[in-house]
Amino acid sequence: MILRESLETAPIPFAADLAEDVLAEMALEAGRARDLVAGMAASSPYLRGLLLREVAWFGAVLAQEPDAAFLEILAGVVAVEPEALAVELRVAKRRVALLLAACDLGGVWTLEQVTRALTEFADFATQAALQSQIRREQLRGKLPGVSVEDVADCAGIAVLAMGKMGAFELNYSSDIDLIVLFDETRHTAENYYDVRAGFLRATRNMAKMLSDITTEGYVFRTDLRLRPNPSVTPICVPMDGAEAYYESEGRTWERAAFIKARVCAGDIAAGERFLKRIGPFIWRRHLDFVAIQDAHDMRLRIRSHKGLGGAIDVFGHDLKLGRGGIREIEFFAQTQQLIAGGRDIDLRSSRTDAALRALAVKGWLPKAVAERLIAAYRAHRNIEHRIQMVRDAQTHKMPKNVEDMDRLARLSGWADTAEFIEDIRARLEAVHATTESFFAPEEEAGMVPEGAELSAETVQVMDSWAGLPALRSPRAVAIFDRLRPELIRRLTATTRPDETLAQLDGFVRGLPAGVQLFSMFEANPQILDLLIEICAAAPSLAQYLSRNTGVFDAVISGRFFETLPDAAGMSALLGEALQGVDDYEDGLNSTRRWFKEMHFRIGVLVLRELVSLAEAERAYADLAEAVLGCVLPMVQRDFARRYGVFDDQQMVVLAMGKLGSRQMTATSDLDLIVVYSATGDQSDGRRGLAQSAYFSRLTQALITALTSPMAEGMLYEVDMRLRPSGRAGTVATSLSGFESYQFEKAWTWEHLALTRGRVIAGSAGLAVQVDAVRRAVLAVPRAAQVVKNDVIEMRRRLASAKGGALGDWDVKDRAGGILDIELLAQMFCLLGDLGGTEPKQQLLDAVSESWMAEDESRALRETHRLLCSFQQAHRLLMDGKFDPERLGREGMAFVVRITGFDTADALKSEILTQTAAAEQIILRNLA
Repeated sequence: MILRESLETAPIPFAADLAEDVLAEMALEAGRARDLVAGMAASSPYLRGLLLREVAWFGAVLAQEPDAAFLEILAGVVAVEPEALAVELRVAKRRVALLLAACDLGGVWTLEQVTRALTEFADFATQAALQSQIRREQLRGKLPGVSVEDVADCAGIAVLAMGKMGAFELNYSSDIDLIVLFDETRHTAENYYDVRAGFLRATRNMAKMLSDITTEGYVFRTDLRLRPNPSVTPICVPMDGAEAYYESEGRTWERAAFIKARVCAGDIAAGERFLKRIGPFIWRRHLDFVAIQDAHDMRLRIRSHKGLGGAIDVFGHDLKLGRGGIREIEFFAQTQQLIAGGRDIDLRSSRTDAALRALAVKGWLPKAVAERLIAAYRAHRNIEHRIQMVRDAQTHKMPKNVEDMDRLARLSGWADTAEFIEDIRARLEAVHATTESFFAPEEEAGMVPEGAELSAETVQVMDSWAGLPALRSPRAVAIFDRLRPELIRRLTATTRPDETLAQLDGFVRGLPAGVQLFSMFEANPQILDLLIEICAAAPSLAQYLSRNTGVFDAVISGRFFETLPDAAGMSALLGEALQGVDDYEDGLNSTRRWFKEMHFRIGVLVLRELVSLAEAERAYADLAEAVLGCVLPMVQRDFARRYGVFDDQQMVVLAMGKLGSRQMTATSDLDLIVVYSATGDQSDGRRGLAQSAYFSRLTQALITALTSPMAEGMLYEVDMRLRPSGRAGTVATSLSGFESYQFEKAWTWEHLALTRGRVIAGSAGLAVQVDAVRRAVLAVPRAAQVVKNDVIEMRRRLASAKGGALGDWDVKDRAGGILDIELLAQMFCLLGDLGGTEPKQQLLDAVSESWMAEDESRALRETHRLLCSFQQAHRLLMDGKFDPERLGREGMAFVVRITGFDTADALKSEILTQTAAAEQIILRNLA
């Protein structure tokens, strides 16, 4: 639809006689188009001048479709010589300004369409101006090694659009913030300095072409000061130098600025590679709550420098930098993007409105708050456009007198100026209240309740932290001083503050730094609650946290306290965490970060009694299965890159032990067997290997990927002793070798272990074959007494290996304990070809197949459940032997409570009673 017919009722109630000269020139008939032109000319001296200068052109544009008119303006810029191009760009800018004003004020285009069109013209002008200057330098021979073809992408110069231009949000009279970089790798060492000098001239002349004011006007005011360290660096910076600066010296405000960064001209591919390389500078791996204080400090500096403090008065108010203005909304969104965007790529939008919506979707702020801020942001931006339309001035301040306020109200579609002012005031105050509560929440009066002070000895312990790495910087000390009252409040609320403080002391002493963590506690008091809870009840978990504070990030995510996913769900979540990660080492570190968070999540849910101990052992096994399912393909791809592959190559991981039976604890290692099959004698890589060597090395690479202490720690300890021939055999076994060994050479104890085996990773086809071999082996008829004698001998050897007397709390190795019960369950599974891999199911099946009595099976299952529950709690709360004194009162209370008892003595008595009874049942069934 043409522009004249697209216009809504003109929202500018100005008298036509104020614009008679313009209307006479255009000879418009009465109607919406005439009303719009009259309003534009009467309300804005700038638009009036443009209309008089471009009257014929604008009259023709009213009969065109707006999008087509915009493209026609760009197509009219054809000059390549800088002098002629400068004129054509200025003419184009005048026409773009008129077209956008008409589409904006006439309600034809939305705010987003107007800002995008203006930004697209800025991109076009920047590309044209830079390209013309590079062409001139090349023709003059000032760019050695640069050909005519290289001019197309500006010979390696990449221009980054920053701020509103980067986000396609340019104002009506915005300047443009650019960072100009060049890819030094495109030029030889001998040409480097000459090329750099030519690039500096081209960049300087590009900026002049865009920003110099001539008789034809100007294109865009151009600002190059956002480059690294602008007081000492040239206006065109080599990419390696810029990258080094951001990695070593980049500040929080620069990280926030790069949220909106976009390559707008020149060598687009080189610019995008640069932005990808500095991604870790912008987006931190862990939640970054220091950004809140940094942004707040920046807000205060702006207020102080601009004199913008005090109550809100609409007259003269700075709509961009003042209280409740545009910048406060942008800071609010960008700060939360910096906090969480490193972990969630969905939060990295360059547009403020899109960022606020994404933050609401991901649970970082209420939806109502996001919608309120988006509405305020759009309203502010619309008024900002009209302020700048009046005189084409780079200003954001509301008028200071009534006459100009009337003009702005009419231009904004308001007939009543008082209502217009009140609408703005209410919006500014609402925005300020929302953002201020985020950046600088009111401190509670009397934060430390009466009687909550700690003992002198406890205060002395806290004072001793002053020299630790966590409190090395003045900033860390300042944040901790604000936290200290809340810390005291929480410590005194525990049952045994002295025990809790002892664990907290170990936690603080183990911290390598404190600013980030203390900032997180300050912004999220619930995390501090969790830390105190862990210190009070779980010493082992507290020590783990001091080495892995990044796992706190997961607590803040909306899913942390939800129902735990199963193995497939965990695999999907890990896949999301690895999305976009191509490098092998980065993939392993990303896996470790995700693993630590999920492992911590399971532990916390157990501690909060949100999942049962039986659910926890299955969750730990599902976690290991998800990790192996993602790490194995990763290792295979990296290995194939160096050594190639075989035809019909397949490989699987057979889980044994507690992983196989899905009974893992917080500290379980992985018992694994690797089986492979392939066709051919040697892999097809440059450094091809024979089958045995290939799969042995591949398996070693898998073990290394799981066990190596990398930057993000390790995943699991791995035990391969259950493989054919144990330590004497190769770490990987061919399918035929696995089958022949199990049928011809394996001992009874190896077949007992095989009852718990299940394939958890690798090729689906081979998995079916391996499981078929396993089932066939277990189905072989056996003499019952021979198997029983072997089990009796195994128990004797295990008892001998244990040495001296066992403690009352040793539930695994004692007679009638976990090992003995599981050994009996495996024996029945082997004798009866029962099929189940979990001890509980094996004991149930033994009854159905008449291998043991129902009452005995039930008694063993109940004892096994009690002992495993206790062991799960033990492994979560503390390392080493179970020691109630070392664990502390709250930790012991948790163990007693979660195992279903009232006192520790009752729990211990039941363990001793049930294991003694279990031993008698086991002996009867072995007789």
